[in-house]
Amino acid sequence: MGKLIYSMITSLDGYAEAAEGDLGTGAADDPEVHTFIGDVFRSVGTYLYGRRMYETMVFWETVQDEPDVPPHVLQYAKDWQAAEKIVYSTTLGSVSSERTRIERTFDPDAVRRLKAEADHDLTVDGPDLAAQAIAAGLVDEYHLFITTSVVGGGKRFFPDGVRLDLDLVEQRAFDSGLIYARYRTR
Repeated sequence: MGKLIYSMITSLDGYAEAAEGDLGTGAADDPEVHTFIGDVFRSVGTYLYGRRMYETMVFWETVQDEPDVPPHVLQYAKDWQAAEKIVYSTTLGSVSSERTRIERTFDPDAVRRLKAEADHDLTVDGPDLAAQAIAAGLVDEYHLFITTSVVGGGKRFFPDGVRLDLDLVEQRAFDSGLIYARYRTR
């Protein structure tokens, strides 16, 4: 049985998407952080995306074609390309990455079956799709990569109206100021 992990880079004030601009520094541009993220998510064999998150992440399908790509970036791309991807969208007509399919609706029972049958972990990415998985009680772990910026608004990492009691099982601070915190659902 696989775990369902919800993970995103967040601002210090808890936003997974800023209303304006980015979430600040200390994340993907840091080779130490990027290597760590690759190591943490190497066990993931299925990514669950909404359309917008998929359109961001499909970058990993062709990054190896760019000049001077660092080894840690190539490794992450290789792992991402090997995984299955499910994109939940009512508007996306087609996908441009291998091992990817479109589902028109998020079905909690189907995701529950995916978890039960999986011999690898799964992630749900993007605050809107994750909110549905959280509301259905599907998320087993929460991985937050917290930047040093306060952005003042946007889409929150955790949805409103849901209470969660979690256990902190791992934490790490990086030289860039980014903090990683991994929580498990009780």
